[in-house]
Amino acid sequence: MSGDSNRHIRFWVLIIGVVLCILISWITPWNNIVRQNSPLGGGHFPLVSFFILMFCLLLWNPLAGRISPFLRLSLSEVLLLWAMSAIASTLSHTGFARTFIANITAPGWLQGQERQILKVISEVRREIFPVQEDLIGELLYGMEGAYGLNAFQIFSRIPWDHWITPLLFWGVFLVFLVTTLMGITGIFSHHWIENERMSFPLLRVPEIFVEESEKGSLWRNLFGPFFICGLLIPVTLHLLNGLHTYFPGVPQIPTLLLAQPYIPKEGLLQGFYRAKIYIYPAFIGFASLAPRQVSLSFWLFFVLTSLIPGVLGVFGMHIPDAALGTTFGPVLERVEEMQAVGAYGVFALFLIWLARHHIKAVFRVVARSGRGSDEVFPEGYSGFLSPLGSFMAATVGFIGLCLWFVCVGVDFLSSLVFLVVAFVIYLVSSRIVCQGGLPYYTLTAAPSDGLLSVLHSGHLSPLSIYLCAVVQKVAFLDMRESLQPTLFHASALSKGTSEKRRFLLGIVAATALSLVISTISVIIITYKYGILSFPDTWVLESVSRVHEKALTLIQHPEGPKRWSIFFGVVGAGVMMLVIAGYQRFIWWPLHPIGYLVAYSSAMKILWFSFFLGWLFNVIVMRYGGLQLYHKARWFFIGLIWGDVAMALLWLVIGLFVPISYHVFPL
Repeated sequence: MSGDSNRHIRFWVLIIGVVLCILISWITPWNNIVRQNSPLGGGHFPLVSFFILMFCLLLWNPLAGRISPFLRLSLSEVLLLWAMSAIASTLSHTGFARTFIANITAPGWLQGQERQILKVISEVRREIFPVQEDLIGELLYGMEGAYGLNAFQIFSRIPWDHWITPLLFWGVFLVFLVTTLMGITGIFSHHWIENERMSFPLLRVPEIFVEESEKGSLWRNLFGPFFICGLLIPVTLHLLNGLHTYFPGVPQIPTLLLAQPYIPKEGLLQGFYRAKIYIYPAFIGFASLAPRQVSLSFWLFFVLTSLIPGVLGVFGMHIPDAALGTTFGPVLERVEEMQAVGAYGVFALFLIWLARHHIKAVFRVVARSGRGSDEVFPEGYSGFLSPLGSFMAATVGFIGLCLWFVCVGVDFLSSLVFLVVAFVIYLVSSRIVCQGGLPYYTLTAAPSDGLLSVLHSGHLSPLSIYLCAVVQKVAFLDMRESLQPTLFHASALSKGTSEKRRFLLGIVAATALSLVISTISVIIITYKYGILSFPDTWVLESVSRVHEKALTLIQHPEGPKRWSIFFGVVGAGVMMLVIAGYQRFIWWPLHPIGYLVAYSSAMKILWFSFFLGWLFNVIVMRYGGLQLYHKARWFFIGLIWGDVAMALLWLVIGLFVPISYHVFPL
């Protein structure tokens, strides 16, 4: 195909993407939640997107090209299908649908605490929380006789009149939320792509495959010695371990090593007592594709911060965990981990400072009502939104969210502060995922944790505390699959197409359909099995924890927490030093985002993979140079390809057997 035709997006391909999004959004909850099978998404490098990419490049295009050139997909069309399927897999599980229904119905089914919660939300419960007794009974124990019904029969028996009002209220919230996220993405993506030249490591594999496919050398590289050697490692590993899951007599290769037998529980190294070494070939591959400064910073900061408990112990400082108070962070355990709050705040200011000239340029275009964009951005504006469109989306969406909060009873100042902090954390998290190439990422602290560490919760209204906690769980807490990093990836992929509007239409359609279809799918699953016997126990546990903590904070107000403030200030100070070194000295070896994720549970899984990826990268570049690196990168792509291919294989097998073998962490 010619270069121009490779940039086009035809309408019938967009329709195929829509159909794929509908199927993914419907199937994902059943596969991930009910079957407990390998997730179709599972992170920021979704299995289903990889499958679509391989199908299009290795099977469809070669075969369709022989039949008719019209059937052959352009490279922009393949990347659009990747982006749309990634959005669908993200929103239909942990990124949204996994906990949404349980979250908005929790006030009615939390045993022993529903009366206190209903009293707090008495003014808004009919509008946004479906808590009718008959409805809650069916949600708790399942619809009578539903276990023997199929999904469409259950759908016809659901009392939708109880659901219409709350779903409409939350639908308005989601529209404003997505609009804001797309606006923020549009404002910053051009700067990240063009001015900072970010490499987007998680996109390197699809981009390399597309480039090699365009040159006609893809199959040759796939049969090359480097790729085959990399491929055989995960294939052998997961073939044996997968067979061991079903046939215990088959030997397995350990992929988890515990440091506990070798590290003393007390002393300088006590922070490593619970350290774990996970072996994930794909994560080693992603680490090798990330910039060396980034991969070094990830594992080195994890090691350095793990020394802090031992250092504090040596100086006789034993800070009780209770010093944290009530927190909502998914993995927040020790008070020194509040360094992440200060570090996030400073790094957010750093991102805005780096983009200050770009933001001024966007405002100049906005002041002219979009006219003169070609003069301000003579080389074009990267991303799927124009400068004016990005600004309008961010502004309208954010104002709409503030008004939504006010309409449901939260005072304006509380909603404004909460939303600013939440979107700041979302932006920083997106930068971490996109620049660091993290396929698996979790927040250390929740948006509310930083606010509650410096405020007296008694000064906030009970309704504000409770609704912010619920909204936080719906949209800003579970980052393993989150929308904005996926939007930044989609914006980067749209750079090569001449059909920006059609690409944007695909992204909008994928987002809207995924939200609607996955919500219906989860509602049907809930009526079929009941919340109390939900196959996915994490949903019940995590949602209950959020609502119970919010109620505890309302009943027992807490003042500012001095140790949290202290370590927050320490985190801000350390981040300032790291940023200063990063900006001023060419030889500076550390990247700021390494410090941001040091306390994330993701780094507890990924740190050793990033160490190996960094080590291999350094060795290849030092002794083989750039020429060897371009060849050796196919070894690391083979590690990724093999892990993902085996995950897909065991996913298919898991559809037909009662237990599943999981290649990647859940």
